[in-house]
Amino acid sequence: MSVQSVNLALAGSVAAAVALVPLAVSAQGMQKDAEKEKCYGVSLKGQNDCAAGPGTTCAGTSKVDYQGNAWKYVAKGTCTTMKTPGGMGSLEPTKS
Repeated sequence: MSVQSVNLALAGSVAAAVALVPLAVSAQGMQKDAEKEKCYGVSLKGQNDCAAGPGTTCAGTSKVDYQGNAWKYVAKGTCTTMKTPGGMGSLEPTKS
């Protein structure tokens, strides 16, 4: 086997390994998401994960603490047990 063939085989192996990294990271992210749920009304001002209602775009756009239409990812099964000054966390958007 020539040096050029060895280099080509090595480069191909490295390229294949690098190509598989995003797939592994994506699978880990999907597993983590399955262990979490959206919890409305528990995030502090500007610390929501997404969906803070009209006039906002996404993450970090909530205007007040515990905004009812802004959600935060929390461990699955814990949302409705979270106490806030306005009541408990909710799996559905609430009025602030």
